[in-house]
Amino acid sequence: MTDITIPNVGESVSEVTIAQWMVAAGDTVKKDDPIVEIETDKASQELVAPEDGVISEILIAEGETVNVGTLIATMGAGSGTAPAPKAATPADAPTNAPAESAAPAESSESSIDIDIPNVGESVSEVTVASWMKQVGDTVEKDEPLVELETDKAAQELVAPSSGVLTEILVAEGDIATIGQTIARMSVGATGAASVVSAAPAPVKTADAGDASDDAHPMPAAAKIIRENDLDVGKIVGTGKDGRILKADALQALESGAAKKSAPVAAAPKPVSTAPAAPSAPREVGEREERVRMSRLRQTIARRLKDAQNTAAMLTTFNEADMSEIMALRSKYKEVFLKKHDVKLGFMSFFVKAVVQALKEVPSVNAEIDGTDIIYKNFYDISIAVGTPKGLVVPVLRDADTLSLGGIEKGIGVLGAKARDGQLSMDDMSGGTFTISNGGVYGSLMSSPILNPPQSGILGMHTIQKRPVVVNDAIVIRPMMYLALSYDHRIVDGKEAVTFLVRVKECLEDPERLLLDL
Repeated sequence: MTDITIPNVGESVSEVTIAQWMVAAGDTVKKDDPIVEIETDKASQELVAPEDGVISEILIAEGETVNVGTLIATMGAGSGTAPAPKAATPADAPTNAPAESAAPAESSESSIDIDIPNVGESVSEVTVASWMKQVGDTVEKDEPLVELETDKAAQELVAPSSGVLTEILVAEGDIATIGQTIARMSVGATGAASVVSAAPAPVKTADAGDASDDAHPMPAAAKIIRENDLDVGKIVGTGKDGRILKADALQALESGAAKKSAPVAAAPKPVSTAPAAPSAPREVGEREERVRMSRLRQTIARRLKDAQNTAAMLTTFNEADMSEIMALRSKYKEVFLKKHDVKLGFMSFFVKAVVQALKEVPSVNAEIDGTDIIYKNFYDISIAVGTPKGLVVPVLRDADTLSLGGIEKGIGVLGAKARDGQLSMDDMSGGTFTISNGGVYGSLMSSPILNPPQSGILGMHTIQKRPVVVNDAIVIRPMMYLALSYDHRIVDGKEAVTFLVRVKECLEDPERLLLDL
């Protein structure tokens, strides 16, 4: 007997809603067959069968909410009472295409599917950003076929073998789930003669029941809408194919935008609906251009706004005299480059200074989890990197164990992967504190926004020569403004100021780093 339980579906997610069972008790299932669709506050995803067998018992009904780790069904070995009559999944939808798209008999044996791979923990769906090949194109093994985009980064999917691209099943801009077939190719074929389907455009792989209903609410969302008497037509769905998720319903409830208009006998004046989201996109003028937001940009916008709405965010400022570090870099830059094969930059000093300050003020290296505080006894520093597609924050692991050379090399590798769109989910998860260098763009002063669930972020700024008083004399020094944004729920003002002062002291007197002071 095999237990089917709710897996860990993402950081900070503790419960899910059973959206739809695709099987019933007694059904035979194959390994990796979808058996149930679950929904979280953020998205929906499918759970698949861990092995071949028969569904013995379904313990949780559709629409019910359960915790991560809950037993929801059991399955056993053997053959069931009937073949699995499960609902068609997005990956199966294209196989129900009209008969005229069927492949010739000789090409079916050499046809292979192009499926969405597992692109990272807690990622259940991706957006097909752009196809680099079209139906009928000849492709070589390991040649890029399509660019995929997740919440965090973009990556290319390459051809597993040489052949001809015969079908494209998911159009650019559409969302596909992990494991879904998005294209097919014929191995060993050449030229357009082996094209399976001559369809002029890719087929959108939405569920048949949802494709025509842009306001279809998921069970958890439907319950909120029903209990609070909300107007489903006024709620903008962010799920697959415009489906309304639990988070969408909660947001509409909090904003009041989806409340049903009460019948009023005589309205003296029209009620303004300005705060509500528009029910339809506005018309674009001749000198305007409408461009769909990438998933990365949507996630950036949502996370930054969530940080402002959730945390009691406050920023404290200081400034550092960069004379000592600049002199140190100038003195040893050639020797450093020869030994470590990397240039000595400012970021390695900042990382070292931050780690030193985090050790003294551990609350800045902690996070809030419900009513608990989780203190981190390690120092994984997130480094904000600007790319053409948006801001990404890869993580430098165990920064406290790295030398200046190791830090510079690690940052160089992460920066190159960010520019090339090669960052993985593992590269960007688990950071304990963030450093953002707006100075490279000329920023003189800013208030950085927290990177949840972290409790602190340090903003570096441009170095500018300014008159300062040293030993009662006015001198010109290269100065940098420092900004620490922190979550006041966990970090007190005294701790925040102490942290920033320690960073300042380490930068102005680098010998403190060597002496661990």
